[in-house]
Amino acid sequence: MNQAEFLNVVLPFKDKLYRLAKRLLVSNEEAEDATQEILLKLWSKKKAMESYNNVEAFAMTMTKNFCLDRLKSKQASNLKLVHSNYGDEGSSSLQKQVEAKDSIDWVEKIMDELPEQQKMVLQLRDVEQYEYEEIEELLGMKPTAIRVALSRARKTVREKLMQKHSYGIG
Repeated sequence: MNQAEFLNVVLPFKDKLYRLAKRLLVSNEEAEDATQEILLKLWSKKKAMESYNNVEAFAMTMTKNFCLDRLKSKQASNLKLVHSNYGDEGSSSLQKQVEAKDSIDWVEKIMDELPEQQKMVLQLRDVEQYEYEEIEELLGMKPTAIRVALSRARKTVREKLMQKHSYGIG
């Protein structure tokens, strides 16, 4: 596999790798470093990559494992799980942009309090749009466990948002 072929395979999901790393590591710099590290590891495995059924799933698993190792290391003891969701492109009013940013910030704070497994499932399913089978492969979880974790995570986010915004009261 030459450089052009490698880039054709890897570039379409490079941003997903970054978002997953950003989800797991607190700073942009840490996420960028992790993404770069994974890309280097993929490059070193470029010959073996041709035999993989799903290079993206392999890369996502590498990213998850790298970031979790990083979180467990002594030098990263102050890092925590965080959510980053970039959205609201287009021409919205400033008020709508501020409200959307506020909502994203609240969801980030709520997701920060979720158990790690629920965070991962929610990130992969609702943010990255992975299918259940892909999540099962990436996280090594049974389909029922994925659905339960996702349901609990969504319920927690929904309940805390309702408390914050006092929805349905008044």
